[in-house]
Amino acid sequence: MSLRDRKVIVTGGPTREWIDPVRYISNASSGKMGAALADAAHERSAETVFIHGPVDGSIIAGRPYRTVAVESTEDLLDAVMGELRGGAVLIMAAAPADYRPAERSGLKIKKKSDELRIDLVKNPDILKTVASRKAADPSLEGIFVVGFAAETHDVEAYALTKLKEKDLDMICLNDVAKEGAGFSTDTNIVVVFTRGGGRLDFPLMTKKELAAGILDKIEDELGTRNQ
Repeated sequence: MSLRDRKVIVTGGPTREWIDPVRYISNASSGKMGAALADAAHERSAETVFIHGPVDGSIIAGRPYRTVAVESTEDLLDAVMGELRGGAVLIMAAAPADYRPAERSGLKIKKKSDELRIDLVKNPDILKTVASRKAADPSLEGIFVVGFAAETHDVEAYALTKLKEKDLDMICLNDVAKEGAGFSTDTNIVVVFTRGGGRLDFPLMTKKELAAGILDKIEDELGTRNQ
């Protein structure tokens, strides 16, 4: 089934959780995979929006679709929930921070001792929130949710657990320990698992090529669901 009548929401890049005015918790996600997916979606969907964390300006410059900048994981959650509608496709390629400081200092923390302890609290789980809202809100009927799992060990077990626990339609497993598949690269290696037990392996390829393959798989899954 084509995406031409659907809205596609893609997330990409990291989030930042500020410790004080000059320091934050984040990760090495570049947003390149998310941007490639948004590019591919724009070519075949009715509407595409790319919600991105702090990324290099070149990642979003000149994009022919709407882009929404966010900073924290809570910001990302709010933006995603604000864009969702019935029949939409959500591709969560972003790498939101799982934890944030319990308190943000209004002043730069000074170096006073050999150790510094920062209490962290868990951020909201965006995909679990989407699943909960989908189950409770009839206006979100028919949404298709794709997650990403960037892992370094026990990769398939973690991905399959995430697929089930977060009620996903599809998950893209990215073993970032493999050469050419880590953050900030122009290439990637992905294994796709589907709700129905399917598996599709994508070998090393450019993120542009991979994005097209993932969109093809989403369309295949939508077609199967509507038979």
